[in-house]
Amino acid sequence: MPEVRAANRSLEVAPASNLLDNLLAAGIAVPYSCRAGSCHACLVRCVNGQLLDAKPDALDAARREQGWRLACQCRVVEDVQVEVFDPLRDATPALIHSCDWLSADVLRLRLTPQRPLRYSAGQHLQLWTANGIARPYSLASLPGDDAWLEFHLDCRQGGAFATEARAFQPGASVRLGELRGAALHYDADWQTRPLWLLAAGTGLAPLYGLLREALRQEHQGAIRVIHLAHDSSAHYLAEPLQALAASHPQVQVELVVAAELSAALAELRLVSRQTIALLCGHPDSVDTFARRLYLAGLPRSQIFADVFLPHAR
Repeated sequence: MPEVRAANRSLEVAPASNLLDNLLAAGIAVPYSCRAGSCHACLVRCVNGQLLDAKPDALDAARREQGWRLACQCRVVEDVQVEVFDPLRDATPALIHSCDWLSADVLRLRLTPQRPLRYSAGQHLQLWTANGIARPYSLASLPGDDAWLEFHLDCRQGGAFATEARAFQPGASVRLGELRGAALHYDADWQTRPLWLLAAGTGLAPLYGLLREALRQEHQGAIRVIHLAHDSSAHYLAEPLQALAASHPQVQVELVVAAELSAALAELRLVSRQTIALLCGHPDSVDTFARRLYLAGLPRSQIFADVFLPHAR
């Protein structure tokens, strides 16, 4: 039976059993969310021994060299010693600049990090509350133009992080974990190509940043923004989007509710096979968007997507 040493404890575990399951069963606090290797909440550092890693490419080379692994993706095949990610030690401090409600369910959170953060529009960060609850959130801010990091938190479904977020106050502390994300980006080579941005819910957050990035780089092609919401009150960026459309003739904004989605997608027609599509939101919505675009004739290589995986319960 292999042995796992963690948090000053030694655990005998079944061969090839999941590391996260073993740590949680022993009462060792490890935050986790998606269990799919996407959210990176369950980071641990392997101090001694080796783990069987199902997703070695989920972390960048520098992180892996330092011994970091995702507990949800690792199986224990020999004696190992691990350290659980400690946000007080391993994450970057930040202060809440402001927090306000953009709709009944969407909280806009603006943070000021202790040290400048280099990022690109479309990336996402792990956020940690003072009580050690972690969730990944996409950046809605634009690097260089905004004095803060901006996130749009969907609090409609509840959850531990959302519950704490409802009580956030300016000046309070949070922590910033790993910066990730490369699928959603803006490439200067796309400047003359049609650009479609399709978002569901707060999947609009990174696309709002990318829309502004494209305009900052003087994108010349037509830009079409489609935002899917469960009802009209949930189009939480309707006014800023319409303001951008009013000041930039190449921008078209369509606000769609769930009951209208099938009809709206059926009307999609490609003007050019050079179109680039950026998709973000719940996996079901992103899959629906992607299938319709592919059937409309858009090559898969021109469809870039990021999904917001449901939190494990």
